[in-house]
Amino acid sequence: MLDLDMGPNPLWLLEDLAHDLDLRQGMRILDLGSGKGATSVFLAREYGAKVVAADLWIAPEQAAAVFAEAGVGDQVEAVRAEAHALPFEEQSFDAIVSVDAFEYFGTADNFLPYLLRFLRPGGQLGMATPAMTQEIRELGVIPPHIKKVVGWEAIAWHTAEWWRFQWDITELVKVTSARLQQNAWQDWLLWARVGAEHQPDGQSANQPIIDMLTADRGEFLSFALVTAHKN
Repeated sequence: MLDLDMGPNPLWLLEDLAHDLDLRQGMRILDLGSGKGATSVFLAREYGAKVVAADLWIAPEQAAAVFAEAGVGDQVEAVRAEAHALPFEEQSFDAIVSVDAFEYFGTADNFLPYLLRFLRPGGQLGMATPAMTQEIRELGVIPPHIKKVVGWEAIAWHTAEWWRFQWDITELVKVTSARLQQNAWQDWLLWARVGAEHQPDGQSANQPIIDMLTADRGEFLSFALVTAHKN
């Protein structure tokens, strides 16, 4: 799992998110922002799904090697794609899942309507993304211990209720769940500590995150898990 690391504890997040989805064998699922492929392997193995793993930064050949080694090469297709210019046919997926990625491309008001083009009527959408317990706009400032590590990017870490409103207001989906993950900061901290211990240069890469989470202790930092059905 650490070899495939591109974001905190992706499988713990996906396991939790899946409780609010109805994923079944044979579904065609888009794993958007799939990174090095850990979540795509999980979706193929656990649900018998046909998965398209789409990521901008990972070469398809690199991801395909991961899928072959995991024994799911016949179930997962690796595609290099930018989230705002997806190369897929409309209404071609039963579900779209995104873990540790939606904060980078999904906050614009017009992104959800665009993404839904690729989802069949009644199809499911689910994402897990870093979140705040309060909107930074309401706080009026990025808390210093977060700003020190994340900088301005923290303004994209919205509350679960922000996401609920953002999706509901379009009337294009029915939001089925929008919640903060219980004890999210503790899972994140555990992941960072393991990374610090076992990854090359792990201490330098993870210590700022460990310090941020230790200072925060769940006051502001969490993960939002949001699911919906396309109307």
